Amino acid sequence: MFHFYWIWAALLFPVPFLVRKFVPVSSKDSEKESCELYFPAADRLRNVFPTYSVEKKPSGNLCLILLSLLWFFLVLTLMQPERVDQFTQVKNTGYDLMLAVDISSSMQAVDFSTRAQVISRLDVTKEVVGKFVLGRQGDRVGLVTFGENAYLHVPLTLDTVSVSRMLNDTVAGMAGNATAIGDAIGLSVKTLRDRPEGSRVLVLLTDGDDNASSIPPLEAANLAKQYGIRIYTIGVGRNGPVPFPTQTGGYALANVTMDEVLLKEIANITGGQYFLATDQKALQSIYDKIDVLEKTEANHSTFFVRKPLYYYPLGAAMLTLFALSLSQIRYRRVLNES
Repeated sequence: MFHFYWIWAALLFPVPFLVRKFVPVSSKDSEKESCELYFPAADRLRNVFPTYSVEKKPSGNLCLILLSLLWFFLVLTLMQPERVDQFTQVKNTGYDLMLAVDISSSMQAVDFSTRAQVISRLDVTKEVVGKFVLGRQGDRVGLVTFGENAYLHVPLTLDTVSVSRMLNDTVAGMAGNATAIGDAIGLSVKTLRDRPEGSRVLVLLTDGDDNASSIPPLEAANLAKQYGIRIYTIGVGRNGPVPFPTQTGGYALANVTMDEVLLKEIANITGGQYFLATDQKALQSIYDKIDVLEKTEANHSTFFVRKPLYYYPLGAAMLTLFALSLSQIRYRRVLNES
């Protein structure tokens, strides 16, 4: 990018022309300019020196042009032209954020449906969590999916688009019908424990009781506390009878229970919070709150690499001055020889 370091120097461009226009010439100078030397024997002199010739003084227009160019290049030099390359350095101090999402068969419940559309718990989770993930630019985000077993679906990565897509490809029941909350926490701790302290966060979403873990959930929570991992727990749906799709294409009520006391205790142990989402709007607001609580921080620093270019107009000014000097020296030399 081309740039002038001191662009205000451009105000000096018209100065000589303003001086020439508004500063009057003294009467003495006018008289000197109008004086002529009369030599009555000029014809005899020409006959004695037939090869003699006097070179006329350089044209006044030529001198004016050279002087104008000289002033132009000097002012351009004073403006200090330069080429500037701009660089922006971004230092991310984002979080290592693990999402543990329950994909057990109970997530097929359609209690989030509206009059216009049938929506399951997992469908809402995909939509809300997907948007949340895409907004975590600068964070490393990972995905653990769990049902009867817990799986590291996506390791920690800065590619939030891939995390959102992988979550969208999950199907309720693909990890089993039961719920292993403790195993999901344990696997998340294993992934996060080597990350920098103060940046480790786990968001756990489930709709049921822990009934399949090999690690008790509270022991897993205490382990997370030892490694400085904050856990935000989200309970999805409501307790009691909720509609489930049947193989015949209809819907039937089934009883679902969720251990809110356990989820609250897990959050309290690790310094996180517990949230309950009974509809899509509530779930969206929960993730909005978490987004504010665990906001990514980034330091932007911009620096410039400057390459000065003043020597180009300065060189042109020197050449112009040299040309002006040559014209004057040649004129004086002819006069002296005469």
